Amino acid sequence: MTHPPASRNYSQQQAGALQSGDHLLLPDGGRLAEVQRVDVETDDFGTAAMVLATLTGGGVLRIAAGSLVTIAPADEALHPAGSDSNAAGAVSGNAGAPGHPAPTAPEQAGGGEAGGAVAGGAVEVPAAVVPPLPPAPPVVTGPSEEDLALIPALEGTPEAVVEAVAQAHPGSVGVLLLSERLAKGINTKSGSCLKDLSDLAHELFIILKDAESALAVADLLNVLPFDGNPGRWASVESSLALSSYICRRLGQDQRAAAYERFLRAPDAMEVDPFKARINAKVRQRSLNEPNLYDKEIFRAIDNGSPDAEREWRLLRLEALLFLRAHGGSETIGGPDLERRIGNELESVRG
Repeated sequence: MTHPPASRNYSQQQAGALQSGDHLLLPDGGRLAEVQRVDVETDDFGTAAMVLATLTGGGVLRIAAGSLVTIAPADEALHPAGSDSNAAGAVSGNAGAPGHPAPTAPEQAGGGEAGGAVAGGAVEVPAAVVPPLPPAPPVVTGPSEEDLALIPALEGTPEAVVEAVAQAHPGSVGVLLLSERLAKGINTKSGSCLKDLSDLAHELFIILKDAESALAVADLLNVLPFDGNPGRWASVESSLALSSYICRRLGQDQRAAAYERFLRAPDAMEVDPFKARINAKVRQRSLNEPNLYDKEIFRAIDNGSPDAEREWRLLRLEALLFLRAHGGSETIGGPDLERRIGNELESVRG
């Protein structure tokens, strides 16, 4: 990109930090255009790859996310370099992208409809179609004292809670195996320990239909804050999603809403606006396209393996409960979600 004249008080920043209202130096290095909207395209790994800057007037600049762009302060944007009456022109919707060079000097010369700066120094550009970003997620805050007050206080030690549910279900092999491992000591810093607690809560509710005991075990996890470790948090997420579903069925809507806020709290912890936008887009895509293990379930059915089918259906049920705790998605709505969860519960309990 052509550097701006030294006399101007311009600054440079990464394209990923562009915001609406910024006055961007165009690829020709002599004119400014106001950014109306910023969209981001990610690669297949969810990393920002391309920034699409929609300019006032309708054109779009495609900029690599890590590229440096030049921005003018608001006061100087009213008098951009080269923005006199003869410095008119238009930049194509793909200007600056590979294979689409910026307009040459002859293309910038002249006036009339073919070129001309609009008032305020923004350049009028041809329209281009850019897919919009998904709706912004609601602002979510961390667990509050009011939310924590909705969860019954722990009576005794976590090990005592596990021992009590084991005594209530002496004939359950699943409960016996999990409780024996947990009886050695519950360490909330251990990912395997958190996984055992989550599995025990699911076993109690899904197989044994004991909602009260399931909530008692799940609450050992539900009050844990997000510590930045996705592996450990996955077990807490699963427990919170299950607890939300149980409480909705029991008519404890306030308590269920608290669990749902706990579950979504990490989504609001990113303070960098650009990263937050990327995370929201990736998160919405994962909600719209959840892995429901269809191929694996059909393969188990074809192979006549009921045990494998049941294990895959349990994973599908966890995915549906997680989706439900987020209020569904753009592809699976509330009624359909409830119907699917009911079908999976009937299948694994049968």
